[in-house]
Amino acid sequence: MADALVYRAEGAAVAHGTSLYGFTVTAWRLPATYPPFAALLFVPAAYVPLAALKAAFCVGNVALCALLVHLSCRFAGLAPGRTVVLGATALGLWLEPVFQTLLFGQVNLALACLVLWDLSRPAGAPGKGFAVGVAAGIKLTPLFFVPHLLVRGRHREALTVLAGFGATVLLGALVLPDASVEFFTRRLFETGRVGKAWIVDNQSLQGLLARLLHTTAPGPVWALAAAAVGAAGLWTAHRADERRALLVSAFTALLISPISWSHHWVWCVPLIAVLVAEGHPRTAAATAVVFTARSLWLVPHAGDLDLRLPLWQQPLAAPYPLIGLAVLGWAAWRARAVGVDSQLSARSSSASMIR
Repeated sequence: MADALVYRAEGAAVAHGTSLYGFTVTAWRLPATYPPFAALLFVPAAYVPLAALKAAFCVGNVALCALLVHLSCRFAGLAPGRTVVLGATALGLWLEPVFQTLLFGQVNLALACLVLWDLSRPAGAPGKGFAVGVAAGIKLTPLFFVPHLLVRGRHREALTVLAGFGATVLLGALVLPDASVEFFTRRLFETGRVGKAWIVDNQSLQGLLARLLHTTAPGPVWALAAAAVGAAGLWTAHRADERRALLVSAFTALLISPISWSHHWVWCVPLIAVLVAEGHPRTAAATAVVFTARSLWLVPHAGDLDLRLPLWQQPLAAPYPLIGLAVLGWAAWRARAVGVDSQLSARSSSASMIR
């Protein structure tokens, strides 16, 4: 559980007043990469025996997987019984992003639950959006839901997200002023600290392009592609229905993020639930198979072999961004089809009135 060890070290750095961004742990020499607010949450981990901490992360993530399954079903409009939820949870644990989250002791399931719970609440729910802001205070990626909410016309919720995020930044600055300045003026822009963008572990658009172009730094190509995908994602989120719009924005955020490790893609759980709810059980099953197959680990990836993959192995090395792009295309096509149907219906009504 390498990431759990990083979290423990972050908590210890806060508790003992040492440098938050000056240490590395494990054989991989992993540093702290989250905002200071996250380190405050990890302080209790510094006082828990390592074996107990690992057990807590394992049990907690299994429970969070069950919660994510429950929230995903509710979000999709499904109403399964407890037995079905437990069965789906048992199967969901084998999805590679979920399994890797357990293996590394990650917080992805917790963040996905926070965001999905918050944004799937009824319109006008008290403080709707604040939990998304808190999630962004732990990992910055959920900030993409601010433009998502803006294009959906939900300005108050977007401001609430910013308020929640601002509260985490303020708390971090009050308790850890030096670390806050260091993170937001320096560490935030050092994406290399997180890891190598070109390895198969990175299932973002940048990782896909780096391996496809056989370069460690796709640079302008990635920047242009990310801008195009981001714009397309927001365009689709503006026109799609609520379920598809939320999924589109979640996958767009994962695509355009410089690094999206495979365990970040736990949003496959609500995607599968929505596909089932919309009457696409075969597509849902195929999606589950892709997220369980672990094809990215089957291609040669020792050393720099990730950069020397032949063309036919590229899809195997990038299954998640390809699914993410497919989700965007599917939602955009459905949104456009609904728009065309609405226009035809309006024209038909106008013609009937003229007659």
